[in-house]
Amino acid sequence: MTTPPAPSGPFSLRGMVLLALALSLAAAISLGVTRFAYSLLLPVMRADLQWSYTVAGAMNTVNAAGYLVGALLMPRLVQHVSHERIVLASALLASILMAVSGLFTDTATLLALRLLAGVLSATLFVGGGLLAARLSSYAPAHGGLLLGLYYGGTGWGIAGSALWVPLALELSTGQAHSWQSSWWLLGGMCLLAMIGLLLARPWLHKLWQRTPPPKPAPAHAVASNTTQPDRFRWGQFGFALAAYFQFGLGYIGYMTFIIALLRSSGASSLEITVFYTLLGLAVVASGRIWARLLDRYHGGQALAILSALLGLATLLPVLSTHPLLAMVSGVLFGATFLSVVASTTALVRHNLAPDAWVSGISAFTIVFAFGQVLGPAIVGWISDGPGGLQRGFLASALALWLGALLASRQKALTGR
Repeated sequence: MTTPPAPSGPFSLRGMVLLALALSLAAAISLGVTRFAYSLLLPVMRADLQWSYTVAGAMNTVNAAGYLVGALLMPRLVQHVSHERIVLASALLASILMAVSGLFTDTATLLALRLLAGVLSATLFVGGGLLAARLSSYAPAHGGLLLGLYYGGTGWGIAGSALWVPLALELSTGQAHSWQSSWWLLGGMCLLAMIGLLLARPWLHKLWQRTPPPKPAPAHAVASNTTQPDRFRWGQFGFALAAYFQFGLGYIGYMTFIIALLRSSGASSLEITVFYTLLGLAVVASGRIWARLLDRYHGGQALAILSALLGLATLLPVLSTHPLLAMVSGVLFGATFLSVVASTTALVRHNLAPDAWVSGISAFTIVFAFGQVLGPAIVGWISDGPGGLQRGFLASALALWLGALLASRQKALTGR
């Protein structure tokens, strides 16, 4: 057995792991809290403000539209501002927006705030992802682990929200608009995570200043005369991009409406807390679970496998809402969905030169955001009709399986 090459550059492997964990706070804020905590508040806000599922889903639709805007801005933004500053500024502004969301009950204002939060989610998440990709370039043999640790940070945000939001809702029972204090709590959680990022700023700055090391050519490169492209071309990643669009379309329905589905099926507050906490902890563990898969495959295989598993997790609540099956669904979903995101970053890192990573990751983020824009509205519209939320979840599962099929057709550019 060959020994993995030692990490190069300014950090030891232990230092890289610690820095990846610090960066994971960006994922915790951008997705774990800013994006996904809304699902915990959706049932009570829908009942209080008399929303249909379509309107409730529209909150995440506009949030995803904002995410798309942020993704479109990133390639231009990084030309003028360092990744570390983008991450820190976005984290601070996202924290403020989350808290401000608890000051309003007007639907139009809440939609506008969710739109702005989406923009900041994208700049924060993509900025952190670019730093994580740069960090992983110093230890290619551990790249999957480092990327997984970053994306797994979303799980800390989900688990923290699951533990504290139900408590805030319970303490506010009987008050007008009892959900408002939960937004203030979420803003405070984001601010604490942002302080953690601020403490890591010297190391983030050091990482930003260093030029990523050139990636060694694979052993087959001489024979096949292949090199890593230094420009991203959409056509070369067509199947993976189409698959990632389907992922955005399919997964967001689950994360938007799963708590509403469990509540409508009679799940207790304790069961929902346990379910969402387990989902979040599974996200944290996913970085270790799939690290070798992300390192091994340089084409769309990892994206295909993970999308297929995600479709299964989404289908389980359709088959039965029994608490045990719901827990299995949550754990499988949590252990898989952020690794789908990590798989596209790994795909870019494996197949493109470092100078092309920004455009590559941004392109995947854009198609992902388009899917997220459509997903909540489509699932909400389907759920308002015959069959309810179960039919909406079935549509999400089918979208994910179509994505798995498309991803299986994506080939590695370097011949692996």
